Amino acid sequence: MTRDPKDLLLRLFRAAVDSANPAKTIAQHLPDPPLGRVVVVGAGKSAAAMAAAVEAAWPNVDLSGVVVTRYGHAVPTRQIEVLQAAHPVPDANGAIAAQRILQAVSGLGPDDLVLALISGGGSALMTAPAPSLTLDEKMQVNRLLLASGAPISVMNRVRRRLSAIKGGRLALAAAPARVVTLAISDVPGDDPLAIASGPTVWDPDAAMDMSAIAAQLGDDLPPSARRLLLETPAPLPRFDANYRMISTPLLALRAAADLARAEGITPLILGDAIEGEAAAAGQVMAGIAQSAALHGLPVKGPAVLLSGGETTVTIGAVKPGRGGRNTEFLLSMASALNGANIHALACDTDGIDGSEDAAGAIVTPDTLLRARAAGLDPAAMLARHDSYSLFSRIGDLVTTGPTLTNVNDFRAVYIP
Repeated sequence: MTRDPKDLLLRLFRAAVDSANPAKTIAQHLPDPPLGRVVVVGAGKSAAAMAAAVEAAWPNVDLSGVVVTRYGHAVPTRQIEVLQAAHPVPDANGAIAAQRILQAVSGLGPDDLVLALISGGGSALMTAPAPSLTLDEKMQVNRLLLASGAPISVMNRVRRRLSAIKGGRLALAAAPARVVTLAISDVPGDDPLAIASGPTVWDPDAAMDMSAIAAQLGDDLPPSARRLLLETPAPLPRFDANYRMISTPLLALRAAADLARAEGITPLILGDAIEGEAAAAGQVMAGIAQSAALHGLPVKGPAVLLSGGETTVTIGAVKPGRGGRNTEFLLSMASALNGANIHALACDTDGIDGSEDAAGAIVTPDTLLRARAAGLDPAAMLARHDSYSLFSRIGDLVTTGPTLTNVNDFRAVYIP
């Protein structure tokens, strides 16, 4: 069968994203309406879309509440208020949103229901600094975390320690009301505590030693934040969480795998929790793809290697260009493939790779050739984290705009 590899990769990506559309998934996970009030709160890149889906699924239920999403990710709602704030570094609107959410769940009774809509990005969007920390100091910590190369799990532990709303504190503020959380996972392993830093989940790591990450963040770490990371806090009251996953990275990969099979292509899901440096992961993926192409191992073509997770980019001392973890992964992979007959796509399912306006990009066998013909030096651009610029110049960025969902990164490697 003759097929266009780029079109195939884009359709696989769309299938993965579409599987995580809250309009298609949220209704089946809703609890029964309570005797009392229904207060809807939430935070994340999909929070507004999730709120609209709740309103559509419960047209005759009286709802109130407030959710916060990233700038540009709002959608119209009738009863639930939608606020917007900055991501990945918090801003004042995120702090206002956090206070509005805490106010919305205060004073409720045991017959009331708090429906918490949580998705990726909620940690930065709903920011309530710990009492001894200012918003500016919290923003500085987030900048240091994003540049540190630390795994997202470690970043979220820090964010919970420095927060007045994360790590279960939102659920405690809503007591004695019943709290049901509907979540879209964007983290490896689908750990509820890691999605938006677990605002409705009890934190067993609250007293964990964080001296190592405090040292890693260096001398620019604000003194008040350093004290909070080095001290052992009092444990929070333990509680059970009613937590329901409505979409996950693995479900998105399975949706793409189903489409591949329908196309007569063998899918191989390598995992939904691949982490590490983006450039290193790109080299590893190139090696797996070459083995498949040359030896039929771990799968014989025509095949597609599917994976998810979240790599990181450690900036170091170099002045960075324009990049993102997915485009850096791809440029490193293309360099290792060096013209092999393999195509690949890597995109963030929220439509935004890092802080750029593209979801990611596509690699073709002639990526390096076309880049050099355009006067670009792929090796130098990879070294200075300028992968976005390279793919932009050769026309291989994937631009979707906000998808209004987020199940982490999606990678597809096609072996003909």
